[in-house]
Amino acid sequence: MNFRTARRLAACAASLLVAGAAHADYLWLQPDGGRARVQAGELGKPLAQLPALDDARPVLPEGKTLPLETAADHYAFQPQGPGDQRFTAVRAGADGVLTYFQARYGRAEAKALNDLELVPTEPNGNRFQLYFKGRPVAASQVNVQTSEGWRRTLAPAADGTVGFTPWMPGLYVLEVTARVNNGSVTREGKKYDDVRHTATLAFEVQR
Repeated sequence: MNFRTARRLAACAASLLVAGAAHADYLWLQPDGGRARVQAGELGKPLAQLPALDDARPVLPEGKTLPLETAADHYAFQPQGPGDQRFTAVRAGADGVLTYFQARYGRAEAKALNDLELVPTEPNGNRFQLYFKGRPVAASQVNVQTSEGWRRTLAPAADGTVGFTPWMPGLYVLEVTARVNNGSVTREGKKYDDVRHTATLAFEVQR
């Protein structure tokens, strides 16, 4: 790692505390008959009812929008083109916690669009860099779950990346949660001192 990269990591880390949250709910994306399906909860334990979320939308380059279908337990949309898919939503919790959910499906693109996003260091690679608002940060841990029930916690290497070899066929979901350090957000007239970002990266390994 060169000096410039190290300085950027340090500057981002000063405003972002990254940690794996045990048993935390998240959003994830997966294919559903040609559409992209967004579910909440945990892989293997999806919520039967979507939580109250605001600003739920697919994320596209250049601010484009897509029609969004809402069902009791999921969102769905028709992907535009063959690239990776992304989705965001916000939850203003009654407990005073403001959570920004960011989901991505696919690992073909080595770039970030969401505020917090795990990005493969090379297209379709098995090593990932966490980005916060376009800058690399080091995750203290990343949680991995699969549709077959396999779980693992990844620790970062010296350069801040995490990696593993997906050996089992099925859907993989990588999840990381971060808290903004000394940050507050005012939303609809209410101030939130506890602001968190939860990001997932999902991809499939074929049989």
